[in-house]
Order: sequence, then C-alpha cells, then structure tokens
Amino acid sequence: MRVLVVDDDAVSRTVLEDTLSRYGKVSACADGSEAVGAARLALDRGEPYHLICMDISMPVMNGLDALQLLREYEAQAANNARAKVIVITGTEDSVTINEAFSRLCDAYIVKPIDTEELLGIVGVLLSD
Repeated sequence: MRVLVVDDDAVSRTVLEDTLSRYGKVSACADGSEAVGAARLALDRGEPYHLICMDISMPVMNGLDALQLLREYEAQAANNARAKVIVITGTEDSVTINEAFSRLCDAYIVKPIDTEELLGIVGVLLSD
C-alpha cells in the first residue's frame, strides 16, 4: 500500500510517517501544492496512493484546496483510483469540518494526533 503524509510541521509528519509505515511505503510532503503534484504523478504512473493524511493549515496551498484538486484529478484518471483521505488538523470548527467533507475527505481527526484513534480509522477505511 502507498501512503502520503502532508503536513508543514516536521514533528507531525514524522509521527504520522512512523505510525503509518506498518501499512506500506510512506511518502511525505510539506504543503498542499507538493501533495497535489505527488498524487498526480502517482496517478499518471498508475501507482496511486491508497491513503493520504493531510493537514489543512499549510503554506503555498492549504489542505482543503489540495483535497479538491486531488479529487478532480482522480475523477479524470483512467484507472478510477480514489485515495482514502484523512484530514488531520488543529482546526475543529464545524464550518471547516463540513467543508472538508464536502470536498470528499473520508475522515477528520483533530490534533494532537491520537495514535489509537488514527489506527482505528485507518483500519475501518482500508477494510472498505
């Protein structure tokens, strides 16, 4: 399985990479623009990411805009690949949460990261 971690905070990225490495190969990006580029390249190569964990508040491109572009690229891809996307962020207001789900995230976790909660959600998403 291929996993992409997207977070501008190096500590959060490292925690997520370490936690998710049990599921397969983990790549990381520091902003939404990098993530969109990595996901698009993976789709074009026929090796899409299965799971993406993405922060919202990041420089260059925020996670919500990146999520929207990702879903647009996936819709255009020939292989109909669609990654499971977990938004992991410090933002917990209902407007932002609703916006994330309207842009088709699969789950939403509020930081600080609770490893057991994350692994439970990953388990449920990957069993679909």
